[in-house]
Amino acid sequence: MTADGSEAPVPPGDDDPLPRILSDTAALAALDDAPGGALWRLAEPGRQLDANVVRIPPGRRVDTHREPELDVLLLVLDGSGTLTAPDGTHVLTRGTLTWLPHGSTRALAADDAGLTYLTVHRRRPGMRIQRPGPDAPGPAGATKS
Repeated sequence: MTADGSEAPVPPGDDDPLPRILSDTAALAALDDAPGGALWRLAEPGRQLDANVVRIPPGRRVDTHREPELDVLLLVLDGSGTLTAPDGTHVLTRGTLTWLPHGSTRALAADDAGLTYLTVHRRRPGMRIQRPGPDAPGPAGATKS
């Protein structure tokens, strides 16, 4: 216990995960000639989140789509653009933090300066290829033995 009555910090063990700096998002956002797409992806083993820094070049867009399973936070790092949703068009500027709830329909478009943003969401489980179970559909005409 410390002098103020609080618990003393516990030193990390050899197997405890440690916080670490992953990227300089200001430097990524400053890449004016960066191609469109993901400039950075969270790829740390054992993570529970996925995150990406994405750039949409000037005048380009991400077409209307829906994410059925995941809520997404989107933070504009640089540039400007618009988010189009069923309730209208919303302006996105540096610092705008947007929640995209699962099931929502949206499209993103970059203005003349382009749009660079960070997305964060729960990690999706990886795809697994499995043998079909006894109730799985088989090839046409197949019979169970």
